[in-house]
Amino acid sequence: MDGQGSKKLFEQVINLLKNGSESEAENLCRSQLAEYPRDVNFLSLLGSISLRKNDFATAEKSLKTVAEIAPGYPRVQEDLGTVLLNMGQPQEAILHLQKAIEQNPQNATAFFKLGGALKSLGRDEAGDAALKMASELSPAQANLERATQLFAQGKFRESEEIAKKILEDNPREVNAGLLLGRIAIHARAFKQAEKLLKRVIKIAPRFILAWHELSNALREQGKDEEAIELLEEALLFDTENATTHYQLAAALAVAGRTADSASAYKQAVQIDPNLVGAYLGLGHTLKTMGDLEGGIAAYKQARKLKPNIGEISFSLSNLKTFRFSDLEIEDMKRRLNNPNLDQPSKVAFSFSLGKAYEDMKKYDEAFEFYLRGNEIHRSLVTYDPVQTEVSNEKLKEVFSKDFFDKLDSSKVGNSDPSPIFIVGMPRSGSTLLEQILASHSQVDGTRELPDLGIVSQMLNNRERGTLYPGGIRKMKPSEIFELGKTYLDRAERHRVGAPFFTDKMPNNFAHIGLIATILPNAKIIDARRHPLDSCVGCFKQHWALGQTYTYDMFELGEFYLEYDSLMSHWESVLPGKVLRVQYEDVIDDLETQVRSVLSFCNLPFEDSCLNFHKTKRSVATASSEQVRQPIYNKSVNSWKRFESHIEPLIEILEPILDTSDLTKIVR
Repeated sequence: MDGQGSKKLFEQVINLLKNGSESEAENLCRSQLAEYPRDVNFLSLLGSISLRKNDFATAEKSLKTVAEIAPGYPRVQEDLGTVLLNMGQPQEAILHLQKAIEQNPQNATAFFKLGGALKSLGRDEAGDAALKMASELSPAQANLERATQLFAQGKFRESEEIAKKILEDNPREVNAGLLLGRIAIHARAFKQAEKLLKRVIKIAPRFILAWHELSNALREQGKDEEAIELLEEALLFDTENATTHYQLAAALAVAGRTADSASAYKQAVQIDPNLVGAYLGLGHTLKTMGDLEGGIAAYKQARKLKPNIGEISFSLSNLKTFRFSDLEIEDMKRRLNNPNLDQPSKVAFSFSLGKAYEDMKKYDEAFEFYLRGNEIHRSLVTYDPVQTEVSNEKLKEVFSKDFFDKLDSSKVGNSDPSPIFIVGMPRSGSTLLEQILASHSQVDGTRELPDLGIVSQMLNNRERGTLYPGGIRKMKPSEIFELGKTYLDRAERHRVGAPFFTDKMPNNFAHIGLIATILPNAKIIDARRHPLDSCVGCFKQHWALGQTYTYDMFELGEFYLEYDSLMSHWESVLPGKVLRVQYEDVIDDLETQVRSVLSFCNLPFEDSCLNFHKTKRSVATASSEQVRQPIYNKSVNSWKRFESHIEPLIEILEPILDTSDLTKIVR
């Protein structure tokens, strides 16, 4: 390309960046560099774009080449200093930031970054002097840099105060607006974040990063469809933005649009083959759709790009039917023993190795890794067993026999019979029951829907001074009806037209009183399994979110007793309302149990329910591979593999076990 053509291309890239079309600009840079690999103009642009994307390795490589070829090139020294700061190399960063200041003594941002680098090395006096100079040169820019740095350090209140002051002085400062939106998201003030970020994109419609953060705020509020529409609109500004496709894919997955999600993930990695999160998401989506081969390939590509991210290896182990090679096992052990590995990855590698050794029938080694993963993760989460007990006692107090006796006479609630709730402890066969029901022509199998929990929180009303569950007592029949309707409306997006649908959120066992109140004709099935199998299954599982009681054996056993006690309460105040289905009975006599479940749900018998493993549908839980196989009994009494390690659990569960024969199930 001649000089004139190169200049036009350079101007085109600059315009694309000004308009927020970052991905398209990056592609043009890479295209030019493929032909002219030492073109400093495009190397510098690629470095800047990579820096914006937090791809520090690419940014460092590009910018160091520019600095070698043309050390006086505009901004290269500052950008390289910024990259090195982000990579935790402040000493090296200082050299480049000082060069940037030598080239432009009025560079306020370089002074600010230099000040931060110096202070991080304990050189407070020099650092304060640099920060003072930055403030004198450009108070607004220095304040924005300061607020951004405070946010990165987790000092959110201080960051918020500075960002608010910036907006007071200049209401159109979109970077400060974006920062406030991020702070609000971190504080879980999602409505406030939505308001702030909508204002940002109104001022700067091509500020794609603000669109991404706004979609996060919407999704956190359960506004999945609105988030999808927003991201589709963002793509109109920049069709080649890999991150937008990635976020769209994630929103589509949450909304249950699995095939569309897979397509969006594929588009993201086609645009950016180094986008690890998109490969990981694609793996999850393909697994959910039953494409194991495709899922494994996606996970392996993600692992190739970022082998130290333990979540990727855990995703492979969580396929259940996947087996690690000896080389993969040794590699995971080596990474796990790296003292610099982050804690979440240590957890993930530990659970992965536990599964690998269990597959090899080396149960003592397997348990040691499971225990290690649980202990690390327990230190990272918050769980209060006393609060669980208090909450359950409150549920029993509110949803009493007297409450339901009075409720029957007033005939409240939404009479729609379409929901079939499958509740219980995790790892107790709920996915199998869902697959059986979803194989019926009159039933839509959805997934673990969060909607009932969201509806329960609608009883919390500051004006009335009410909280869940007690707030139900102050509600009018019309309001109770509306709660049922709200749940049905929210669940509608997951249905595809059948008269009935399943909701297999296991923790809904705590909401059976609410279900019976707002949806009196809904069916409820309690998926049960031998308590030791259920609890050991939970202890071996690393959950994506929640189930924080499963990471300590004592807390896990206590939680199971609380669950059992609460289910006994529901049976006493709502006799016959809940069908208890024992996993072992389903394994032992599939047809009898299938007929019983269908009869309870007022559904005619269909042979397809016996051949559930042939049903083609998306299954998002950890048991997704098992339910695509014919019935098998290898999971019955699997707790015995670890019997010598689970004495504390056996002791806690003793009140509901047959101590003369622990393999027996106490009805």
